[in-house]
Amino acid sequence: MKFDLNSGFMYTLAAMVVVFVIAQSLFFMLKAIKQAKAMGFDRSVITRTIKSSAVFTIAPALSILLGVISLSKFLGLPLPWIRLSILGAITYELTAAASAAASLGVSVTQQITDPHVFSTIAWVMTIGIIPSVVLIPLFLKKIQRGIVKVKDKDNEWGDLFITAIFLGMISAFLGVVFADVRSGIQGFIPIFVLLASAIIMMICGLLMKKYKLKWLQDYALPFSILGAMGFAVVITNWIG
Repeated sequence: MKFDLNSGFMYTLAAMVVVFVIAQSLFFMLKAIKQAKAMGFDRSVITRTIKSSAVFTIAPALSILLGVISLSKFLGLPLPWIRLSILGAITYELTAAASAAASLGVSVTQQITDPHVFSTIAWVMTIGIIPSVVLIPLFLKKIQRGIVKVKDKDNEWGDLFITAIFLGMISAFLGVVFADVRSGIQGFIPIFVLLASAIIMMICGLLMKKYKLKWLQDYALPFSILGAMGFAVVITNWIG
């Protein structure tokens, strides 16, 4: 049987996962509506809350859609659809997939045709995310209590500690951006794209601050991603 990233079997698996996620969401929404009615909330308030929540899910959904499109170029559509429909994020999924592909000597610019490479990348993406799924339910409260204790003892040191953790996480992703700087001007393309994304995000922040555009807060990330992707296409064609 010929290996196919977009086979009917893969689409069936993806559909099953998506249906389960939607069913789970509907289940908890109905439970929430029932509880809200029991607490005496007016039907109009409940309806308005549902509508506003639905509107504000559009922005995160755009980011997820962009992630699916980005990964589908070399992994096909079903696997990224499954991954990003549950708990994946483009910042992790793309990095994990690219790292696994690089270790196998495979480029992420072309669709994968080797089933062994595909399964290896899928396992790396899956196993890499498991610790967070296990650690958060078991140790999140303990971690939060530890951070609160640090801030209670010294608020300034507590803020520095949290900032250091955040910068450490960002630094891990920056390694991918600066990985090819020795290869010439082409190696600087990811840096230019990163700067473009940062500038777009900064512009969104300034607009929110100056013109009080609170709605922009939920759309700043999709705008920066879309803008950076468009800029990446332009500068890649320009630099060659």
